[in-house]
Amino acid sequence: MHRIIMGQLCGSSIRGSWDGFWDRCSRFFPCLADPARRSALGLKVALVLLHLIFVGVLFIFDEDLVGQTKRHPWYTAIYFLLLVATLAQYFLTSCTSPGYVLDAMRAVSETDALVRRTSVTSKQPASSKNGNVVITVDRDHLERNLLLPHANTWTKLVMDMYPPGSSVRTWTCSYCNVVQPPRAKHCHDCDRCVLQFDHHCVWLGTCIGQGNHCRFWWYILEETALCLWTGILYISYLKVHISKAWWVDVIMILLLVTLFISLAFLVLLLLFHTYLILTNQTTYELVRRRRIPYLRGIPERVYPFSRGVCRNLYQFCCASGTQHKMERLPTAQELEEKSRPYTCLDVLSCRCCC
Repeated sequence: MHRIIMGQLCGSSIRGSWDGFWDRCSRFFPCLADPARRSALGLKVALVLLHLIFVGVLFIFDEDLVGQTKRHPWYTAIYFLLLVATLAQYFLTSCTSPGYVLDAMRAVSETDALVRRTSVTSKQPASSKNGNVVITVDRDHLERNLLLPHANTWTKLVMDMYPPGSSVRTWTCSYCNVVQPPRAKHCHDCDRCVLQFDHHCVWLGTCIGQGNHCRFWWYILEETALCLWTGILYISYLKVHISKAWWVDVIMILLLVTLFISLAFLVLLLLFHTYLILTNQTTYELVRRRRIPYLRGIPERVYPFSRGVCRNLYQFCCASGTQHKMERLPTAQELEEKSRPYTCLDVLSCRCCC
């Protein structure tokens, strides 16, 4: 009985000291106070450690690689540059905002205040800068909304992107209580509505949306190249040193198998997101197409937001992340044009590109 009481006292003291430790850490690092952010931080640390383990084991056991580094330092320098660039792109993507609806609403309100203070005489688009965020709105369109008595600018802008007769309640988020523009979705992990929502990435600890989808694609590309290069180095080592120490061979083979599994996953993910970019789709729209109200009546092979391969690439690479783009739903005439089969004349006129 005495031992049980002593064990309970020791356990309670350990828990108390552990809680006190976390409280002190939370004061210096506020992100540790949130369990979700703490879990995301743990995943980031684990991913960095995995990269260091795969590279460190290779340079510890492969003496030929160390000798080659001395003879040709540029080879190893490029390899480590790719490693650093991949990790930097990972943290840059995870820290970049995916583009929240509330930020777009704030930018619209600033544009609203700017237009109210200045006379609208130009027909050129008006831009209002908020740090690194730029939202582009048609002046004439915004002026018409402001002339309406007691009209909410954001609601009018968003509802004009939907077919006439649409109800505000249909497109109002039940969690954020904001009117969602087309392609926006509420993320339950981030507890925010995201513009052009793609998916929530657990490894990055953030959503992939309009603001960081381009950086996410580049991260996948760099991670694929790094994984492929590391796998080649592992294979080169096993070809020469396969019969030396069996326990070293077991470690290298296990790591190589893990690399190939990761490489297969990364290649498939890279090809999948490349297809989404070329057709101007998101993962959410592709997977839940039949459940999304504004996509239900559109045929499967019709991409309503696609503007052609070239324009989709330009919009994704050059315009993504620098402005809040809210795309309106295509009209029935535009959908009919997109669903029209391709002819030889369309191929010659590059209809698929423009």
